[in-house]
Amino acid sequence: MAWTGAAALLAAAVGAAAVGFGGDSAGTAVTGRTPPATAQVTRTTLTATKTVDGTLGYGDTVTVAAKSQGTITWLPAEGSTVTRGHAVYSVDADRRPLLYGTMPLYRELRDGVEGKDVELLERNLDKLGYDGFDVDDTFTWATAEAVEDWQDDLGLDVTGTVQPGDVVVADGRIRVAELRKALGDTASGPVLDATGTTREVSVALDVADEHLVAKGRPATVELPDGATVKGKVTAVGTVATETTSGTDTATTVEVKVSVSGLKKSYDAAPVEVTIVSERRDNVLAVPVGALLALAEGGYGVQVVQGTATRYTAVEVGLFADGKVEVEGVTEGATVAVPK
Repeated sequence: MAWTGAAALLAAAVGAAAVGFGGDSAGTAVTGRTPPATAQVTRTTLTATKTVDGTLGYGDTVTVAAKSQGTITWLPAEGSTVTRGHAVYSVDADRRPLLYGTMPLYRELRDGVEGKDVELLERNLDKLGYDGFDVDDTFTWATAEAVEDWQDDLGLDVTGTVQPGDVVVADGRIRVAELRKALGDTASGPVLDATGTTREVSVALDVADEHLVAKGRPATVELPDGATVKGKVTAVGTVATETTSGTDTATTVEVKVSVSGLKKSYDAAPVEVTIVSERRDNVLAVPVGALLALAEGGYGVQVVQGTATRYTAVEVGLFADGKVEVEGVTEGATVAVPK
């Protein structure tokens, strides 16, 4: 991991020789040769970043299990995407379609049943183009008719009812990561492993750096071939995990970063993620090398005015991009940059 912020830059500044004002905090003008290197106090935007290692993939894996008896007669290809209403797998030549939702079906849905699972079914039927019923939490005769039409279109037995094993429920479209069954296997237990379809990076972030990241902050992801894509922090874990490698022990939290504009298809790849940890807009800044450690404490800069110079105390803020935010000097002033 590489930190481009205050720690390393401040060490460089402290390494400068201590200078004392000897009284007036504004410093005293001293006539002498112009310093060999100077820079102007500029108004700019500073961005501090944190670079960490990550793994590009499709997020967490979930297992899809069959809940009915029979024989597996069709399976999707690994790497394929399944969307609402399409088959995730088939048992005895009957498709098991995908429905979107967060609540698994746990009982037979039929006329007279009420609950959130009914609403999930009706919402999916509505999205698939079936109508004649209200999308609510009550399974009515109108819902049964829509279910019959749906079953007929799928080539299933027309019953007007739905059993838990008749469908697969996921919170959105899924990508088939790995098949756990083969054609001809019995249709019970794990059938396949699936992920979401959105590319994301998982980062094991040291807990000491957790304060540097937050949901919504921008990031840049560097791929194995050197190309970069834009990203955004989507989640910062709340559970710390301790891992040991040899004699080293690290305590980390998982950070997830979504990516966009990814043209090359990597199922999984090691990447470097640069996360914006802090940003300061419209601030005055000088090169970090212009800072001097003051004998009185704190920091100052050597302001150049013609052939004279004076030392001025400054308040420092964000360190980033080889510069440091300062207060106490005017925009456009010239400062010495000791070598």
